[in-house]
Amino acid sequence: MSPERSEVQVRPGIEADLEALTDLYNHYVRETSITFDTAVFTSEERRSWLLSHPEDGPYRLKVAVDTDSQEILGYATSSPYRPKAAYSTSVEVTVYVSPRAGRRGIGTLLYKALFEALAGEDLHRAYAGIAQPNEASARLHERFGFRHVGTYREVGRKFGRYWDVAWYEKEL
Repeated sequence: MSPERSEVQVRPGIEADLEALTDLYNHYVRETSITFDTAVFTSEERRSWLLSHPEDGPYRLKVAVDTDSQEILGYATSSPYRPKAAYSTSVEVTVYVSPRAGRRGIGTLLYKALFEALAGEDLHRAYAGIAQPNEASARLHERFGFRHVGTYREVGRKFGRYWDVAWYEKEL
């Protein structure tokens, strides 16, 4: 079966996914302005990140897996918005899709599963920061009911230039 027609399963991330998730994230660190991390991570350095996203609760990790090859095609997370207690009903969400899996609806599948999992949690808002330009990410977030609430101008510097971040908000 060709990769375009293979089945995709979305499930909670597990520790056995750590190396593949780290490799996927490091692609975005090395090649894009989508993340403002500038140095790649080892799997061991990312372990605490993975473990901070249990199977239940407001901070989740969902992975999309090709059921034929077992390749991880992408992941989505909900994480604390800010560390202060009054922010506890807000989460920051993000999605990363393998460059080999683009335009297959993987981001949509991941966010659908993530927001379904979060529906029963004591959460009020979700936020997403999108480094500009990134029309595909803006469209994905808007499909899930996010609305643009503002832009931080030239807030991050990577690859020798400054980048804007557009902030999106969704009621939960």
